[in-house]
Amino acid sequence: MKTTALTQKHIALGAKMVEFAGYDMPVLYSGINDEHHAVRKSAGIFDVSHMGEFILKGPNALALIQQVTTNDASKLVPGKIQYSCFPNNDGGIVDDLLVYCIDDKTYMLVVNASNIQKDWDWIMKFNSHDVEMHNISDQTSLLAVQGPDATKILQPLTSMNLNDMVYYTFQKGVFAGCENVLVSNTGYTGAGGFEIYFENKYADTIWDAIMKEGMKFGLKPAGLGARDTLRLEMGFCLYGNDIDDTTSPIEAGLGWITKFSKEFNNSSALKLQKEQGVVRKLVGFKMMEKGIPRKGYQICDESGNEIGIVTSGTMSPTLNEAIGMGYVKSELSSEGTQIFIKVRDKLLKSSIIKVPFVKK
Repeated sequence: MKTTALTQKHIALGAKMVEFAGYDMPVLYSGINDEHHAVRKSAGIFDVSHMGEFILKGPNALALIQQVTTNDASKLVPGKIQYSCFPNNDGGIVDDLLVYCIDDKTYMLVVNASNIQKDWDWIMKFNSHDVEMHNISDQTSLLAVQGPDATKILQPLTSMNLNDMVYYTFQKGVFAGCENVLVSNTGYTGAGGFEIYFENKYADTIWDAIMKEGMKFGLKPAGLGARDTLRLEMGFCLYGNDIDDTTSPIEAGLGWITKFSKEFNNSSALKLQKEQGVVRKLVGFKMMEKGIPRKGYQICDESGNEIGIVTSGTMSPTLNEAIGMGYVKSELSSEGTQIFIKVRDKLLKSSIIKVPFVKK
């Protein structure tokens, strides 16, 4: 298994470590609910250094990004970020990603840990214009400090103005005395906060500085377990669960990042989907009877006929209700529609509701 530059810190803090995407990662420290509530009420710090980072450089970098992603990266200016996805040739998604515009000829793509090699090979396949590509994943550490107190904790550590950093923008500068640190505001929890990218050699220094500043605010280290419950409460897709090589961005409700003002891989097929409609749609639902939905559970109608499949599910720590997401037939995807989740051969009443489950 691979490790991050902070693995020993997690072990010293008593984290429960698990294998995730080939990495030894902390799944929890004090407990998923405790960490979840800390992020919603104050702040939590996540080591997400397993994520992948690619640098694309050169006069044709934008053209390559435009071809392989669904969103319109020509709208980006230096300091801006965009959520996007790589469509495959079969109507599915290779991965979802973030595109950072460093300057008009330099971009950073942030991809999922489980897809680093797959994504790299996919982009390379279309790099016929000599775009300079660098996979800096193994040299780069990434921390996410999320929660309403994130700005108060991080601002004393940098001269970058975090108070005025709007959503989906970033700055580069000195952080905790370390050079060339990139701080962004994207978030995967819905609680606000920042992501901090830096060279591995600065990992201990930056972690310790944040933990020290965070003590007075009750900052807690948080693992992948709380990250999952937090993102699900916001209705954010997780690759491998809610989106994958077989799900189209139109089915997944990602039409807003699928821009037909340009041509991209398989754009004609996806445009047809948007115009003609899709057979199934990704929806959010909450359980009306006692039971927790899990990935792979059947979604049924009142008669027990399968109409879809659960892709994510949990007991929401914020709402104290069982919630989930899944694909259902389009004609049964309207808000308020009654559905049934099959749990141990029992059909449990549920209702389709609009995401996010937790309003900001």
